[in-house]
Amino acid sequence: MSATKHRSRGRRRGTRATRYRSKGRRRDTCIGEICAFKIHGQEMPFEAVVLNKTSGEGLLRAKSPIDCELQKEYTFIIQAYDCGSGPSGTNWKKSHKAVVHIQVKDVNEFSPAFKESIYKASVTEGKIYDSILQVEATDEDCSPQYSQICNYEIVTTGVPFAIDRNGNIRNTEKLSYDKQHQYEIMVTAFDCGQKHATEDVLVRVNVKPVCKPGWEDWNKRIEYRPGSGSIPLFPSIHLETCDGPVSSIHTTIELQTSYIRKGCDRETYSEKSLQKLCGASSGAIDLLPSPSTTTNWTAGLLMDSNDMIFKFDGKQGAKIPDGIVPKNLTDQFTITLWMKHGPSPGLRAEKETILCNSDKTEMNRHHYALYVHNCRLVFLLRKDFDQADTFRPAEFHWKLDQICDKEWHYYVVNVEFPVVTLYMDGTTYEPYLVTNDWPIHPSHIAMQLTVGACWQGGEVTKPRFAQYFHGSLASLTIRPGKIESQKVISCLQACKEGLDINSLESLGQGIKYHFNPSQSVLVMEGDDIENINQALQKVSYINSRQFPTAGVRRLKVSSEVQCFGEDVCISIPDIDAYVMVFQANEPKITITGMDHFARPAAQFESERGVILLPDIRIVSTVTKMEHSVDLREHDRANKQVIVEEMLHNLDFCDVLVIGAELDPEQECLELDNGELQGKHLDATNSTAGYSIYGVDSMFSYEQVLRQLRYRNWGTSSTSDRKFRVKCSELNGRYTSNEFNLEVSKEFSLEVNILHSSNSNFMDHVNHMIFQPKFLQSVQHPEGSVSAVHSSVVPSVATIVIIICVSILVLVVMLGVLRLRSARQHSSLGGHQGTKDNEMDWDDSALTITVNPMEKYEKPHPTEEESGEEDIDDEEEDTTSAESDDSEEEEEEEEVIVQREDKQNATRQEQLEWDDSTLPY
Repeated sequence: MSATKHRSRGRRRGTRATRYRSKGRRRDTCIGEICAFKIHGQEMPFEAVVLNKTSGEGLLRAKSPIDCELQKEYTFIIQAYDCGSGPSGTNWKKSHKAVVHIQVKDVNEFSPAFKESIYKASVTEGKIYDSILQVEATDEDCSPQYSQICNYEIVTTGVPFAIDRNGNIRNTEKLSYDKQHQYEIMVTAFDCGQKHATEDVLVRVNVKPVCKPGWEDWNKRIEYRPGSGSIPLFPSIHLETCDGPVSSIHTTIELQTSYIRKGCDRETYSEKSLQKLCGASSGAIDLLPSPSTTTNWTAGLLMDSNDMIFKFDGKQGAKIPDGIVPKNLTDQFTITLWMKHGPSPGLRAEKETILCNSDKTEMNRHHYALYVHNCRLVFLLRKDFDQADTFRPAEFHWKLDQICDKEWHYYVVNVEFPVVTLYMDGTTYEPYLVTNDWPIHPSHIAMQLTVGACWQGGEVTKPRFAQYFHGSLASLTIRPGKIESQKVISCLQACKEGLDINSLESLGQGIKYHFNPSQSVLVMEGDDIENINQALQKVSYINSRQFPTAGVRRLKVSSEVQCFGEDVCISIPDIDAYVMVFQANEPKITITGMDHFARPAAQFESERGVILLPDIRIVSTVTKMEHSVDLREHDRANKQVIVEEMLHNLDFCDVLVIGAELDPEQECLELDNGELQGKHLDATNSTAGYSIYGVDSMFSYEQVLRQLRYRNWGTSSTSDRKFRVKCSELNGRYTSNEFNLEVSKEFSLEVNILHSSNSNFMDHVNHMIFQPKFLQSVQHPEGSVSAVHSSVVPSVATIVIIICVSILVLVVMLGVLRLRSARQHSSLGGHQGTKDNEMDWDDSALTITVNPMEKYEKPHPTEEESGEEDIDDEEEDTTSAESDDSEEEEEEEEVIVQREDKQNATRQEQLEWDDSTLPY
């Protein structure tokens, strides 16, 4: 039997039978029949049945549904069997094996499906693309006719796109970013049986503007609040190279602060305070001080008082008075200054003098000078003839671009003759040219030191200024006998703001960077774009000042990109941004303490005097508005005000005398030098007060002020002194309240009273002490006796006064009791006319000592005293005895004796005072 090939249809037609015919040998009617067909194979889904035993025709059919997607073909072997030789069907005979090959015919039962749920692509505007992207769909049918995708179609209408049979989408016109940033289109697919996809797919096409190389994702404005520390400038920046083959990137970040004060945000303390803070050598002489009565040579110069900057317009100069700077500067001295200078006008500009020491009259010799000539800084130093009789270095030249760049720079000239070194902005520069000259012959001509011009005393009909300076100068000092170290110079010119890099260790490999000395310029270089992006994201701005200068700081980022095989492949536009520094909360400096006290004269006259400010307290607070996200719009006007205490430095505190200045022969202010040790403080003393200056904490100032002493050892000086204390931060930018203090010098008042021999209770009372501040002399008409009232005073003196007054009142009460006893006795005896003479006082030993320089206050009477005085007015009976004539008119004092007995009867008797021995 030969092999047979059959084809069966798909799942629904898989049960259709196929007829087979088998032929066998006919020996008899029974032997020639075919009784069965047998399929050889593992679990074939087919079976064969006999239709006609005689003809051997059979039927091959599927036992279960057949799926083309599971198996497209089947191959197996089939054999035919006869009916056998016996009646029981034994001894079967079988035919040869026949191979059956069946192909399953496919049915288009599946729809196309896309591989992705959404397709995305980006295109650049203004270009026509052959293919923007390709979509792809599949079909699960098994036959090539139904499983292949024969066509794609864009469902969305009115879009400038087309798609081919392979799924490639292209644009049919140039796209515009300004017209539309993004397109969304729906696409479907068809198989070769024209069955379309059940679900269409979304294709999103983003339109980008024309690629322009440059930095992206950065903000033009960066806000900085005081106290924020270091903040990143460009946390999300990255470079777009438009797919250029970049080999290296060179980027420069520049913080432009030349218009802020002296080139950047520096401390605004005075030059003396800064030098003390930086540990500079003492003895610096300020040649451009603020105009005052003692430093009046700068009064005629143009000046910016806020920053102590002097502007020279080529028409002004200042003569330093004799004695300010010593004539012999020695072989070691230092000149420091801030200078802002531009190109000199004219082709061959003349010298522009910064500092000059020349002959005052007769001749025109320059002994030493510092000047600018053709954008060169020149220092001239001519030695005297008696010091050297040979050629010596005399002129030292430096040629620097910064001298004429119209920016602020800090210059230090260190002289260690014959070596002269220039420091500019903390960097050392050796002179490029040194010329020699003969020493100056000795003469008796006086010298004139000038600033801003040079004094020409000879070779002219009239001495005058010459070689004027054009530019700005500040903090011009000269320090004889000493030179400054590199560390001090760097501290004096250090900027308090600049660029920084957060986490240097996290910079990518291959990144090189470099800062300039002031950290205003940062250069970064690398060969990997991603590493450069990460490095630039770490660049930050920092301002270490507690009260920074508010305003704008400009930023500029410039870049150069090199490509493989080319010098420069693309151009990167510069970044122009700025940092906005906000104003710091203004502190309120408050000085508190005891504003009035009195001490005995002995303490003022002692060697140590009295502590002037024993409990002074300096506190600084800031007022803030509470910011809450929960506040509604109408509640923002009712924000709570928060007052917080803050710590910061001070740069001076003045203790000034109010009124007449101190008399140095009788009074002074003193402070032990040891109190300033270990602190950045210094002090000056004068008859106008005491000044403590230097940058240090409020606590340090408190410690020093609490040790300030006042001495007053004169008897003719005033007993009351008033002082005013005022402190400052940042050279007067923030000032404290004016704390006024009044001190009083106490003098003693002695009263000795001796009673008559009839007194049995008290023989002697003396030494009454009154505080002058609380006593006041009350004048009465002639013939009256004045009374001294003492008000309540604080301290131990109050107790002494109360005791003394109580004893005096007790003595007077005893006298009144005796007077009343005499009156009663006189009344019983009928001698009414003699009652006034019943009691006589033996006042021969009475002594009252009063300082005529005292000023007394009249106290305010209490309610009880007012009531008693009303009673006394009803029954007052006073007599007075005139004192003997003397060389000067004597003061009269009235003593009012008050008493209220148990029967509400008050008596006051006449008291006669013998004041002939009263000293004044």
